[in-house]
Amino acid sequence: MAPIADERLGQIAEVISPSKVTPAAARIVDVPGTGPQLLGNLRRVDALVAVADGHSAGVDPDGDLERLELELLVADRDHVERRLERVAKQAKSGDPKLRDEVAQLERVLAHLDAGRSLRDWDGPLPPELEPLTTKPVVPVVNGPGGIDLKLEAELAELPEEDAAAFREGPSALDEVVRRLFQALGLITFFTAGEKEARGWTLRQGQTALEAAESIHTDIARGFIRCEVVRWHDLVESGSYAEAARRGLQRLEGKTYEVQDGDVLTVRFNV
Repeated sequence: MAPIADERLGQIAEVISPSKVTPAAARIVDVPGTGPQLLGNLRRVDALVAVADGHSAGVDPDGDLERLELELLVADRDHVERRLERVAKQAKSGDPKLRDEVAQLERVLAHLDAGRSLRDWDGPLPPELEPLTTKPVVPVVNGPGGIDLKLEAELAELPEEDAAAFREGPSALDEVVRRLFQALGLITFFTAGEKEARGWTLRQGQTALEAAESIHTDIARGFIRCEVVRWHDLVESGSYAEAARRGLQRLEGKTYEVQDGDVLTVRFNV
């Protein structure tokens, strides 16, 4: 679990004085398995962090990343072909939905056979495909011109202030998380009360109801309304009550599109 550094959360916590402060986090997995098992595990992730060797003699990190993209394309092509064979047999029953899927899969297969990834596919895809080539790929070159991961592993053992003194710029982890945020189109919203101030991640364009669900499914199920205040308005006001008195806190419904930096208080009843 990689904590996402965000100075805004600390400023919110200074105002609210919660018992606990929890930053938003990204879960980064060294995916296990080889061959089909590895590909199956990769289909369940949101993005791929591809670490390329940039320090060994004679390496070609750019070429390695190009070969990875080709491997993902081939894996998607084989996956679509297998599903097409299975659905085509089932479609002989005359089910119109299955026939429509067969026609769609044939178009998708032709698209892949032309050497184009499903990232370039115009339109929806059958949800069962879980394609690999629609996932953002965040390349990390380990070595000169990229990120010195050996050095970062050593600095991780030092106190934060000492480690920062050896670095030029952000840590490798902060840089990778920044790239992930950009690739996935993520924003951060906050919740803050006496017990905890916490950061949460959400995709751009997602709603207050989806934000509530990311906190807890029961909160989404019993959603009544959402009180919203911008983080800097809360900090400048010094309290929720003062922000409300100044007219800086507003009520929103389920369809409100959450913005980066919103502080949400969800009212719900289960």
